Amino acid sequence: MTATDPIVRLEDVDLVYRVYSNRRPSLKASLIQTLRGGVAEYRDLHALRGVNLTVETGQRVAVIGGNGAGKTTLLRLVADIFPPTRGRVEVRGFVVPLFRVGLGFQPELTGVENVIQAGALLGIPAARMRERVDAVFEFAEIPDFRDTPLKYYSRGMASRLAFATVTEVEPEVLLLDEVFGGGDITFREKAVQRMRGLIERTPIVVMVSHSMDVVREVMDRVVWLDHGRVRMDGPPEEVVAAYEAESERSLAGDGVVPG
Repeated sequence: MTATDPIVRLEDVDLVYRVYSNRRPSLKASLIQTLRGGVAEYRDLHALRGVNLTVETGQRVAVIGGNGAGKTTLLRLVADIFPPTRGRVEVRGFVVPLFRVGLGFQPELTGVENVIQAGALLGIPAARMRERVDAVFEFAEIPDFRDTPLKYYSRGMASRLAFATVTEVEPEVLLLDEVFGGGDITFREKAVQRMRGLIERTPIVVMVSHSMDVVREVMDRVVWLDHGRVRMDGPPEEVVAAYEAESERSLAGDGVVPG
């Protein structure tokens, strides 16, 4: 590994959210509270605690865990959406976060204009995105709608175009949050194959998923987060087996028999 290879490194990282009991206090209420010497009511939510993680070139890492484990928070921290409260985050390489298909799409813009705008939001120059427009519309199976405003697209057409756009990128670090398909059911298998191709050719992939089948099949390493801490880090079969066993024990403890 060289000094210029893509890398993701977290060193003893904490991330704390401040959650206010009144999320949208009025200006008047805030002023009255301040004048009376009161303090805003809030609690600190520790989303990540002491996380140490290094992902090097060639690794495909799945992040698993229950709801509220800190999975999506970890991705957003790597994407530089959130700064850490404590610790150090180093990310080297062109990062593309695919958290929400359709990012930046506007109904009044044409299909082509939306593709170029979405590319810009992902950090891709307009000239480079224009070179890929034909491929995007061919994959989305709507080549005749390039210059049609998005508001006239069906929901399926818009979904296919969004998916084709965000998967036309060439990242060095790919961050996925349950984005493993797109469009209607007839399009889904084609979308899954495209996503797998993107994963295979990307130097570093970090993916949050609740699908253990996808994790076992596509990824080569799994990090299990539990209440913001790394519970286990290792090969997919070992970590997934431990996670599923723990989940079954929890369900049995609640009197629920797994189906």
